[in-house]
Amino acid sequence: MNQVLLRGKNVSRQWGGLLAVNQVNIEIFLGKIHAVIGTNGAGKSTLINLLAGEVPLSSGSVELLEQDVSLWSEPRRARLGLGKSFQKNTIFPDLNVFENCRLAAQARHQRPWKFWETGESCTHSRTQAQKVLLKTGLHVLNGKKAGLLSHGQKRQLEVAMCLATNPKVLLLDEPLAGMGAEETNRMLNFLNELRAEHGILLVEHDMDAVFKVADMITVMVNGAVIACGTPSEIKNNKDVQIAYLGVAS
Repeated sequence: MNQVLLRGKNVSRQWGGLLAVNQVNIEIFLGKIHAVIGTNGAGKSTLINLLAGEVPLSSGSVELLEQDVSLWSEPRRARLGLGKSFQKNTIFPDLNVFENCRLAAQARHQRPWKFWETGESCTHSRTQAQKVLLKTGLHVLNGKKAGLLSHGQKRQLEVAMCLATNPKVLLLDEPLAGMGAEETNRMLNFLNELRAEHGILLVEHDMDAVFKVADMITVMVNGAVIACGTPSEIKNNKDVQIAYLGVAS
């Protein structure tokens, strides 16, 4: 459980005079959920994009499964074992639930040499999709068009699509956004089930949810880390109370 799956060292990103992420160090462990919190514009989503390879580093390095992937593209990191969900739903609304997951699995298990076969005939992709949908409980909605799902179901489908690529590390950018209490609890239970086989980085604004599920919390302000610790340590940190939790000094 002390295995580091993903490590960012002095991760930075600068656009002109804007230092969006400034010398951030972070480690994601197998079996742990590490939350990143901060106000809007703190650099949370940019940090995730840097770790995923969607945005290039200005300086620093990223290690995934003990390999330096700092110069790797996002698809190459994904093939090694990095999965990411986005702030906004990125499902295929006109396809059914099963096809969404099958396509995600097929993206990881490409077979260009079998050009005469259709994607739908790929046994591996179909089996992986069925496995993930059963695990997430979405198998009962296999044939339903994804665009007709509830908001919470769409967010859950996006995580399922991420899992279909068979990642070891999950980067989840506000998976609880827009959810009601019941859907939030369902998602938190799901994340707790996932932790056994994954390392999870969670960016989230729902503080109650973060303190329920996170093992470690990193707090960012203006692109920099001001605190990192257990939920209890973060709750009692004076700098965090002033900068983020709204507690006066």
